Amino acid sequence: MQKSLKVNKSLKALEEKIGHHFGDKDLLHTALTHSSTGHETNYERLEFLGDRVLGLVVAQLLYEKFPEENEGDLAKRLASLVQGSMLAQMATQIELGDYIHFSEAERSAGGNENDNILADVFESLIGALYLESGLRAPEKLIHELWSDVLDTMIAPPQHPKTGLQEWAQGQSLPLPVYEIVSQSGPDHAPVFDIKLEVRGFDPIVAQGRTRQEAEKEVAREFLKKIKKD
Repeated sequence: MQKSLKVNKSLKALEEKIGHHFGDKDLLHTALTHSSTGHETNYERLEFLGDRVLGLVVAQLLYEKFPEENEGDLAKRLASLVQGSMLAQMATQIELGDYIHFSEAERSAGGNENDNILADVFESLIGALYLESGLRAPEKLIHELWSDVLDTMIAPPQHPKTGLQEWAQGQSLPLPVYEIVSQSGPDHAPVFDIKLEVRGFDPIVAQGRTRQEAEKEVAREFLKKIKKD
C-alpha cells in the first residue's frame, strides 16, 4: 500500500519532468496503469497510438536534420531511435518506472525496471500526450529527450544482424543461426527468447518484444562479446 501511495503522490513530479500538466488526469492514470492491476483500462491501447506518434515525430526530426540522406539511411536511423532499448533508456531518464501502477506482485518482481514494460509505457505516455494536445506536447518531449542522441549519431547505424553476418563471412564461417527457444507473456505483449549459434562460439540468448527485435538484440550482444574478447 505504501508503494501505491508513493506512486499516486508522484504524478505531479512526472508532469514537471515531461513538461505537461494533464487536464484529464484519468488519461494520465490510464497511460500508467499496467494490466497486472486488473483494471478494465490500462496502457495498451495508448501504447498502440503512441508508437505511431513517436515514429512520425522522430521521422520528421530525421528528415529535417539529414536533408542529404536517402530513404534507406533514414530508415536505419529511425529503426535505431525507436527500438525498445532506446525507449527504455528514455523512460529511465525521466524515472518513468517510479510512476507506473502495478499489482504488488508485479512491482515486487521488478516490473518497474523491466525494459519491455518501460518501453511500452513510454509509448503509452506519448499517446496520452497526443490525445491531450495533438502533436505539440509529444513533439516537445521527444525533441528534448532525443536531441543529444541525434547530435551524436554521425553515421546511420548498421543493423546488428547485418554486421554479424558480414563478420562471419569475413571469418569464413557459416551464417549465424537464430532460433526461438521460448515465448512468454500475453498475446498482446509477447516476449521472445532467441538463441544465436555461431560455429566455434557458445550459444547466447536474448529477449525482445518481437522476434525481429530479439534477433537484433542477440546479434548486438554477440558483437559486443567478440569485441571485448
